[in-house]
Amino acid sequence: MELYIGGYKQEKYKYVIKNRNICQERIWNHFHQWFREALKDGRDAEKEAWVYLREHPDCVVISDEVGNGIVPMDDFEREYRERLGRMLVEIAAKADHVERVICGIGQRIK
Repeated sequence: MELYIGGYKQEKYKYVIKNRNICQERIWNHFHQWFREALKDGRDAEKEAWVYLREHPDCVVISDEVGNGIVPMDDFEREYRERLGRMLVEIAAKADHVERVICGIGQRIK
């Protein structure tokens, strides 16, 4: 498993396709959006994600970094930030390769 994180519009997907030579079918792009929608629908996003990741151990997860800046007043938005952040920490711990992409440039973390 690989994880690529970075801010909004930092060309993470483009970076992965260009520099990592990874098949598009392996990529779970916009993980943060999927996670948010799953929570909004009342689903167990963490459980669903782990089921998928266990079934696809060569998956490449691409997610925006969420949690920098002002803490939202809305309860759901705070819960989303907290749970996504914890999920990304767990994914990073299990991933073989982790990079942060800024301005289209990857910085290897692990």
